[in-house]
Amino acid sequence: VLATPVYKAAYSGVLKSLLDLLPGGALAGKAALALASGGSPAHALAVEYALGPLLAALGAGAVLAGVYALDGQVQLGDDGAATLDPALAAQLERAAAALAAAVRGGAA
Repeated sequence: VLATPVYKAAYSGVLKSLLDLLPGGALAGKAALALASGGSPAHALAVEYALGPLLAALGAGAVLAGVYALDGQVQLGDDGAATLDPALAAQLERAAAALAAAVRGGAA
């Protein structure tokens, strides 16, 4: 699972620095799921057009459909507990199920 905030339609520089340390094929045979968050729906395609190809270039055996969360879809309570928008929660549940199936199926 790779997660990052999106700013100006790109993943974070810290994530890029980390990924630059990985050898080619670091994810060979692994299932990969990208998660991203941002303040605008305009950057939602960053998951598909930036993170997906990146995971494939690292050799991921299965690049699953990623999830993009808008900042407004996550609310933090006074106690620090997060409350997710129902649509986002459903997307995350589907993504987690797909990841579990890929892992069980041998893609990981």
